[in-house]
Amino acid sequence: MSITLQSTVGGFSAEFMRRLPALEQAMIAHGLEPSQFVISKDRASAAVPLIGPFFYDYTVFVGDDKFTVTEPNDSVFLEYFFRRCIEQDDLAPDELSPDDLRQRRPGLISRIFRWMAQPI
Repeated sequence: MSITLQSTVGGFSAEFMRRLPALEQAMIAHGLEPSQFVISKDRASAAVPLIGPFFYDYTVFVGDDKFTVTEPNDSVFLEYFFRRCIEQDDLAPDELSPDDLRQRRPGLISRIFRWMAQPI
């Protein structure tokens, strides 16, 4: 049985659905049972007319536990969730993708928040 998906904002992207079976296979290989997981996708912020929401809240339920992650799209969430299920330590350096090897520069918003948090 596979991961249960729920959405209040029109479902998951085609790319997410195409990559989901690979995630489920990797989960099984690491001792996790996909049927115990429920992923819920909801709007995280107010939507801009004609554009739609900028971010989504993805809540993952496992038994009585849950956690929520806010991401801009399904693909970014899937990458995050995959990394949480399959620890990076389990991957050999030659198995890492270019995205794993590349250091990501902080985005504009995180740089502004960091700057605002500094003492005067």
